[in-house]
Amino acid sequence: MEVSFELNGAEIRIDLPADRRVVDLLREDLGLTGTKEGCGTGECGACTILLDGEARLACLMLVGQLAGRKVETVEGLTLTPTGAVLQRAFIQEGAVQCGFCTPGMEMAALTLLRHDGQPSRDTIREGLSGNLCRCTGYVKIIDAVERAAGDLGCRREDK
Repeated sequence: MEVSFELNGAEIRIDLPADRRVVDLLREDLGLTGTKEGCGTGECGACTILLDGEARLACLMLVGQLAGRKVETVEGLTLTPTGAVLQRAFIQEGAVQCGFCTPGMEMAALTLLRHDGQPSRDTIREGLSGNLCRCTGYVKIIDAVERAAGDLGCRREDK
């Protein structure tokens, strides 16, 4: 099946079996290894990408679902002003330990900040609730998203 879609701002046209998972396409076929596969069942959030601006789990998606869509991965995070600020805040707040969950956390947080530029801590917790972290714990991650929101202020990019 030939599929065309936008990936981190670049047009992609690829011919793969329709039942190929998106996480495998990204990691194995396109070399974008920032998207992780933790559980393969949609429980951990490590494979979170953005599809047309909304957080989705790449381990539960098939290549055919990308046709004509806009896909953003953690590799494209710094291509947007909000993503660059968010990534810097994760570093400044020490919200990264082993790093396995970080790409998924950052992509979920990006969706949240695009929808709500000044989220409360409870809103941040809810926005990240589908993403699991076993090392850092959630306080530093929530602090990082809160810091990014503060750093962005009214400079949020268009949705």
